[in-house]
Amino acid sequence: MTALPMSPTRWIRTSRTALVPLAVAIGLGTGLGAVAFRWLITSITWLFTGTDDFSDAGRVGSSHFPGLGIWFLLVAPMIAGAIYGPLVYRFAPEAKGHGVPEVMYAVAQRGGRIAPRVALVKALASALCIGGGGSVGREGPIVQIGSALGSTLGQWTRVDAGRLKVLVACGAAGGISATFNAPLAGPFFALELILRDFAAESFGAVVLSSVTASLLARAIIGDDPFLSLPVFTVHNPAEYALYLVLGVVVGTVGVLFSKVLYLVEDICDWAWRWPDWARPAVGGLLLGAVLLAVPQMYGVGYPILQNAVEGKYVIGFLLLLLVAKMIATSLTIGIGGSGGVFAPTLFIGAMAGSAFGAIGHDLAPGIVVSAGAYGLIAMGAALGGATRAPITAVIILFELTGEYSIILPLMLAVAMAAGTSQLISKDTIYTRKLLRRGIDIDKPVEPDPFGGQTVGRAVGPAPEPMAGDTELSAATGLLAESQWPMLPVVDPTSGRYRGCVSARGVAEALQVPAAHSISVDQIAELPAALTVLSTVDEALEAMADHAGTGVPVLDDDHERVVGWITHRDLLTTLRQGESA
Repeated sequence: MTALPMSPTRWIRTSRTALVPLAVAIGLGTGLGAVAFRWLITSITWLFTGTDDFSDAGRVGSSHFPGLGIWFLLVAPMIAGAIYGPLVYRFAPEAKGHGVPEVMYAVAQRGGRIAPRVALVKALASALCIGGGGSVGREGPIVQIGSALGSTLGQWTRVDAGRLKVLVACGAAGGISATFNAPLAGPFFALELILRDFAAESFGAVVLSSVTASLLARAIIGDDPFLSLPVFTVHNPAEYALYLVLGVVVGTVGVLFSKVLYLVEDICDWAWRWPDWARPAVGGLLLGAVLLAVPQMYGVGYPILQNAVEGKYVIGFLLLLLVAKMIATSLTIGIGGSGGVFAPTLFIGAMAGSAFGAIGHDLAPGIVVSAGAYGLIAMGAALGGATRAPITAVIILFELTGEYSIILPLMLAVAMAAGTSQLISKDTIYTRKLLRRGIDIDKPVEPDPFGGQTVGRAVGPAPEPMAGDTELSAATGLLAESQWPMLPVVDPTSGRYRGCVSARGVAEALQVPAAHSISVDQIAELPAALTVLSTVDEALEAMADHAGTGVPVLDDDHERVVGWITHRDLLTTLRQGESA
């Protein structure tokens, strides 16, 4: 007896190979999203300032606001805040802030479920915030945008929770890859920070998504690096000891940035007494005052970062930029802005490292030849210290520079930074936001009362199946007479399982007059497949959308219905187990 061909829906839910097209689709979507997001930021920045990036324009006015002169910097953040504030408040409050903690929470606590609207709202809000002068990065938003796309596709195809989390990670990897032109760093970011797991199946999927997103972004905007970093060379073996010290110093600076970020947010929360939707517009005045004092803080600030590692700034100005970036980024987030802290962390590291290198050059010019080399290494060290994702920090700096000679000093500095961060702070710049809400994703999970139990202990008898060629008019009577609100549908010839039809599904189909003559096989839905060997946790996931109906239990070949399971069956089994 030949088996019926597997339906596309069932193949996506059950086959390991289904992750391949899903990962590619997410990579394509995220790559396009990253390109569109960058274009949106550039366009809004141009509308406000008359340039694509105002951070290195100097102390000048906007060509689009000639009457205001340099004072337009007070107005731009207020206008942007007046637009994105109500947008975020009304449609997606989770789009506020820096994005990555929300994705970590969705994976750790919500099975990877992210509302589809988050992608669009986050893109618009972050582009307005950055284009209007917000001193935040674009990487956090694109991670949240890509993750929302992955989650939406997973929910639409109704994959299980494990695969949904992998698809979320695919979106995060694609976002980092397309934004930084770093297809290797994307997967490590997703695995180290989002999934917090390096399983082989997950790794393959996120790599595929990352490569796809990077190839698409390169095809559209070219493969030039977003930063042109100087050549790195270790001139003296004694410098390795200095890189160890640099790691400790910059790791401390990374933790300090995290503390300042949330301290300013607390102060803003304490001071604000009016509707949240108005907070970005009113707070934009304070941000504008910072920009007026240090215009280099406008937007992401990559040109300023590049100038620092090229040795174009003196020590005093580097320290000013470091402090100003901490304040400007913290204030942007504190007033309700939307943007990432990934790029500001790199910026702060570059300023601290370049200042460290400049001081070293003044004290020991024979050992420290290039101050910018320390700025490069400090970018990775700051990232490793603030996020405690050392693998990601090493890989992304290696990809940005493309030089193998950077690996040894980079690994030393990042390891010291991550270790220093661990010693002086129990949280990271990402997990701190969740801990403030009472969410500890590192906390051991409470024992599962159903742990180790299978469906076979709780399965009950299945209802009488309905032939797939039954017309809806006849199905109405069968469902009305049955004690079950959902019935299995089988092939009228072979008796093989084809899906399920519910009273609700028939009632909704009958609202269309022409549907009365169609068969139940055409409207049958396909709950997640369970067998007697499936775990109770898998059964609960399968019943998430069928709380009142239960779901069928199939044989090992998924061809015959051998039983039925409901939440009541599971609770009865649990109670019997406790009284035994």
